[in-house]
Amino acid sequence: MGVKKKKEMQVAVLTICHQDLETLKSFADVEGKNLASLLLRCVQLTDGVSQIHYVKQIVPLLEKVDENGMCDPTIQSCLDILAGIYLSLSLKNPLKKVLASSLNSLPEFFLPEAVHRFTSRLQEELNTTDLYSYRKVIDNISSCMENFNLGRAGVNNLLKNVLHFLQKSLIEIVEENRKCAGNHIIQTQLMNDLLVGIRVSMMLVQKVQDFQGNLWKASNSPMWQNMCGLLSIFTKFLSDDDLLQTVQSTSGLAIILFIKTMFHPSEKIPHLISSVLLHSVDCTSVPEWFMSSCRSLCCGNVSGSAVLFLCQGTLAMLDWQNGSMGRSGEALLLDTAHVLFTLSSQIKEPTLEMFLSRIMASWTNSAIQVLESSSPSLRDSLNGNSSIVGRLLEYVYTHWEHPLDALRHQTKIMFKNLLQMHRLTVEGAVLVPDPFFVKLTESLLRLEWHIKGKYMCLGCLVECIGIEHILAIDKTIPSQILEVMGDQSLVPYASDLLETMFKNHKSHLKSQTAESSWIDQWHETWVSPLLFILCEGNLDQKSYVIDYYLPKLLSYSPESLQYMVKILQTSIDAKTGQEQSFPSLGSCNSRGALGALMACLRIARAHGHLQSATDTWENLVSGARIKQGLIHQHCQVRIDTLGLLCESNRSTEIVSMEEMQWIQFFITYNLNSQSPGVRQQICSLLKKLFCRIQESSQVLYKLEQNKSKHEPEKELTKQHPSVSLQQYKNFMSSICNSLFEALFPGSSYSTRFSALTILGSIAEVFHVPEGRIYTVYQLNHDIDVGRFQALMECFTSTFEDVKMLAFDLLMKLSKTAVHFQDSEKLQGLFQAALALSTSTKPYDCVTASYLLNFLIWQDALPSSLSAYLTQQVACGDGDRPATVVERNTLMVIKCLMENLEEEVYQAENSLLQAAASFPMYGRVHCITGALQKLSLNSLQLVSEWRPVVEKLLLMSYRLSTVVSPVIQSSSPEGLIPMDTDSESASRLQMILNEIQPRDTNDYFNQAKILKEHDSFDMKDLNASVVNIDISTEIKGKEVKTCDVTAQMVLVCCWRSMKEVALLLGTLCQLLPMQPVPESSDGLLTVEQVKEIGDYFKQHLLQSRHRGAFELAYTGFVKLTEVLNRCPNVSLQKLPEQWLWSVLEEIKCSDPSSKLCATRRSAGIPFYIQALLASEPKKGKMDLLKITMKELISLAGPTDDLQSTVPQVHALNILRALFRDTRLGENIIPYVADGAKAAILGFTSPVWAVRNSSTLLFSALITRIFGVKRAKDELSKTNRMTGREFFSRFPELYPFLLKQLETVANAVDSDMGEPNRHPSMFLLLLVLERLYPSPMDGTSSALSMGPFVPFIMRCGHSPVYHSREMAARALVPFVMIDHIPNTIRTLLATLPSCTDQCFRQNHIHGTLLQGEDLAPSTRLECSGAIMAHYSFELLGTSDPPTSAS
Repeated sequence: MGVKKKKEMQVAVLTICHQDLETLKSFADVEGKNLASLLLRCVQLTDGVSQIHYVKQIVPLLEKVDENGMCDPTIQSCLDILAGIYLSLSLKNPLKKVLASSLNSLPEFFLPEAVHRFTSRLQEELNTTDLYSYRKVIDNISSCMENFNLGRAGVNNLLKNVLHFLQKSLIEIVEENRKCAGNHIIQTQLMNDLLVGIRVSMMLVQKVQDFQGNLWKASNSPMWQNMCGLLSIFTKFLSDDDLLQTVQSTSGLAIILFIKTMFHPSEKIPHLISSVLLHSVDCTSVPEWFMSSCRSLCCGNVSGSAVLFLCQGTLAMLDWQNGSMGRSGEALLLDTAHVLFTLSSQIKEPTLEMFLSRIMASWTNSAIQVLESSSPSLRDSLNGNSSIVGRLLEYVYTHWEHPLDALRHQTKIMFKNLLQMHRLTVEGAVLVPDPFFVKLTESLLRLEWHIKGKYMCLGCLVECIGIEHILAIDKTIPSQILEVMGDQSLVPYASDLLETMFKNHKSHLKSQTAESSWIDQWHETWVSPLLFILCEGNLDQKSYVIDYYLPKLLSYSPESLQYMVKILQTSIDAKTGQEQSFPSLGSCNSRGALGALMACLRIARAHGHLQSATDTWENLVSGARIKQGLIHQHCQVRIDTLGLLCESNRSTEIVSMEEMQWIQFFITYNLNSQSPGVRQQICSLLKKLFCRIQESSQVLYKLEQNKSKHEPEKELTKQHPSVSLQQYKNFMSSICNSLFEALFPGSSYSTRFSALTILGSIAEVFHVPEGRIYTVYQLNHDIDVGRFQALMECFTSTFEDVKMLAFDLLMKLSKTAVHFQDSEKLQGLFQAALALSTSTKPYDCVTASYLLNFLIWQDALPSSLSAYLTQQVACGDGDRPATVVERNTLMVIKCLMENLEEEVYQAENSLLQAAASFPMYGRVHCITGALQKLSLNSLQLVSEWRPVVEKLLLMSYRLSTVVSPVIQSSSPEGLIPMDTDSESASRLQMILNEIQPRDTNDYFNQAKILKEHDSFDMKDLNASVVNIDISTEIKGKEVKTCDVTAQMVLVCCWRSMKEVALLLGTLCQLLPMQPVPESSDGLLTVEQVKEIGDYFKQHLLQSRHRGAFELAYTGFVKLTEVLNRCPNVSLQKLPEQWLWSVLEEIKCSDPSSKLCATRRSAGIPFYIQALLASEPKKGKMDLLKITMKELISLAGPTDDLQSTVPQVHALNILRALFRDTRLGENIIPYVADGAKAAILGFTSPVWAVRNSSTLLFSALITRIFGVKRAKDELSKTNRMTGREFFSRFPELYPFLLKQLETVANAVDSDMGEPNRHPSMFLLLLVLERLYPSPMDGTSSALSMGPFVPFIMRCGHSPVYHSREMAARALVPFVMIDHIPNTIRTLLATLPSCTDQCFRQNHIHGTLLQGEDLAPSTRLECSGAIMAHYSFELLGTSDPPTSAS
């Protein structure tokens, strides 16, 4: 792998108008030495980089001119043209910055004239009336204010005009945005323009000096009126929900900034803003200009999002440093906190939640700034024991497990700032014994280690108070953290915490102890637990520790490597000598000390902690142990040993002879690994080795060529460079020999996969790009006929991975097919591919596709195919490869289409014959494969392609029409008889008749018993295969009788539908869409795209076979993604129109509707899922919002039991949407409503509704609590605290409480047979997944107390499993300090020995609840429960029921 060239800078060329060009020509001197000549040469260049060099010569040339030159018309005109050039360049063009930097250095006597000229040009820009040119003007204003003196001076001169322009442009842009509703592309552009306009307005206020004085504040001043106008616009933007939230949030910033700039006196600004945030503005006491500009903020109903963005502006735009706003600023700070707390309980939209978390973190930053010079009262209000800090901590505890990474990061910032705030409030006191820190530490340590927030908070706490206090509480914390590193989701958090801890501990020990003895204590605390895990831990645990923790430890303390190696070497020696004194040795089935040693050395070498490889082999580990590691029975030991040999921190480090021998030894025994992960690691590590060989060979080659002694040879290599290069070449040849030998016929999949992947890496690394003179090895030179044959044999594998790897490898080589095959054999390959494309074995068509693509790209097609080209193209050697490939692809596709057309015609006559003899999906698969390999956006033969595409579409529709009746049947799996007797055939006549018959297809008129021709079986790809005319063969050959099974027909039909869907999706995704019918560069017309959309709609909504509609969904997704990016407005709006159409059809519940109400609504959820998931995520997601509102209303209970089909469809669609990861957090606001619909639907008397409700509920449980990754049904990683659950879904609190009350009343009913309320199971399923948190304390905003009596009563259920669930569900709802009283209450409800009437189920449920509560507290109450049980129930003989 050669050294990568630095990417060349792309610079757009500057140009000037014709008038300016003529001006330069008129002023240019004959010698070409004046400024006009320089500029003329500059603008005549066609290379932007060269123009930069000319621009840099402008100022040095002007510096040679004296002061009289300022009156020179040449210079005046040139300065004018330079101003025009600057304003014409785009914002990101490097020329703009270079020109600004040059003009900043103008001699002072030129500045007045330059400013004048620049002001004139800027005024022309401000007079622009084209709305779509406003963005360029706004960008110019912005660039003028950024380190450009002339620009800033020009803006100052035209400040009134600039403000007026910004006001006018913002008004017109937002109006244009309303007119373009539905055009996502234009609206996105306008929103960006709007955002930039607001930001530039703020930049002017912050950077222009005129705003620092008071002269402009007269009410009749044009500047003042423009400022008021802008403030009014920002206020409207803030409340306009049609705008993006980034525009609204920036408007909030601008409002506060403008108020800060315009309001007088400044001392009253905090009080004014506070009254706006609290909705308590006294309209009589505020200035008239404020009321007219911000009336909606003073008197209107301000939305929560608007208040949130005003809070953001308050914290970002006001000066909180050094308490500059005094007591009123402190009051504003506290008021802002209370407003944010109120909003946190109201806001549930994900994007607003993200804004809220950032703003709350910003509040803590502002609080720290104020506390550095605050009053004692504020310190009391913000210390660790205050209510504000308590609520902030509650917010942290509630959101530290939030699904959004960014939000979790904000909670970390908040927690860290809270610790800093408390330190500032107790400044001067001792931190460690501080009650706040002590209580916080103990609370965090009591939490279970599966909580991610615990790691984050402990890390902040360690940085604040040090690790020694935490280790004093529990010395085993390092071991505890290492123990949880078997869980991948916790590994990054655990490794970061350990790094923070061991760094802090080392610094503390070094500061406390002057001697070197501290290192032993540090090793004992941090390294010893690590070594134990490496030797004795489970596989996942060791792998994650090696990948995440060990590199951090060695990077921070490289000297610890010697300690680790010494311990592990001793352990290995002890094992060899059968000594038992080292428990870290490892069992015979574990990696043991040898594996740990290899892992440590591998990481050390990869990160540069070893001096050299030779030093490693001689001093740290012997060759015998390396070999032992390379063939160790544990796969990870083999991988680590291989990594030790292959990885290095220097890409040019020489590979020694010993290393090459060991690598060859490893490959001999490890190609056939059965683990996919191990195979991937082996191939990746060997590729790193090949890159080292290639890089170091370049260095050796240069040494050999230059024969220089710039660096001592002993540092690079101990032998002559030519010897090392020859060793490299021999080694690579030996490796390739071994790999090709592994590709023998019949070799296993794993062996072929490994060999082909490694060969592909060799071909990729050792290629010869342009400009490289030398490469140590070329795979092409080692390819002969036999090896080519071995690679071609790989196409016959039944595994597509092997075919793909073989194809990719052949593509990396030179034209091997032409070199090793004559024309007759190539003709045979092509005929074999055609025959395979119509095989009844599905994997044969994949082979055919790869074979055809190979022949296409190798330009090895038979010459007879050229007849398919109507536009004849020269086929000379000078053709560009892209043109040759396009020509070949076109010929092959035309050939395939010709065959397909004949087969479709045959299938229209007899689908059974087609299914058994020539299934058509193979042809379509080959066509799709050929198109996917072609760059369809840069075609040369457009006139040839357009009719091909049109014919492809028509052929696809014909094929789909033939097979769709089977796919759309209510029972596609058993559509034809499996038996040959006529009685079985007649029994299925009714099934056949439900499909609409086709006059040309007698299959649909009666059941058939079919005869089949001999199938084609290719034994040797290189044999010459006679072209088979299928229709002739069918008619002319003798046939043998066989039964056509339902599977054969079904496979033919659904695979055909699948391939058609993928072909149409490929065409939509890759082909440029023709905007107008007469366009010459497009291949798809608007009408064709609409037809494709209608096709997908029909088959997604009517197909019953899952394989068919799932793959139609794949193609439809590609179409919808293209439509949403399409500039054509009518196409953009198609997904929305399709969505409303299908929603209306679902709602109407028409009996004649073809929508499938069974099979989980079949393709309907997929159809709606594709339409919603492709909606731009950066927009308002209006389609999703409206659709969810409609579906949730349909999914609710209905009184009309005869019309439950819409409800079933809605429940099934909701399930699909909640499962779709692409909708992400945008679907979370509807979880609560979805849960309500599922729980209520479970009580429906209609089975279909109950079934769909159960499936929806399962999807919601996964969406709320995460994907189940453990065998335990109630895994700790799939649970959350009651506080977090009801904070995220507050609407579920009253709903679940009411439903639970209904269930509890039903359980306690005395009506003979107990009422088994169906929704009890779902309710308890949710509640048992909650768990108590030590951070909850004794109170919460949403009290858990009301749930307790109802859950207790659910424990009396006659269903055994329900009693168990009720016992588990009770635990999180009982506060820790209430547990003793709750247990006493439970015990008191047990019957006494004198009671005559009691139920065993009541007793059993009560005891289960007491037993589950007992471990939650340290009270010894388990014995009391058992004693009570024994005493009261002794002698009773009726056992509790165990219904399930």
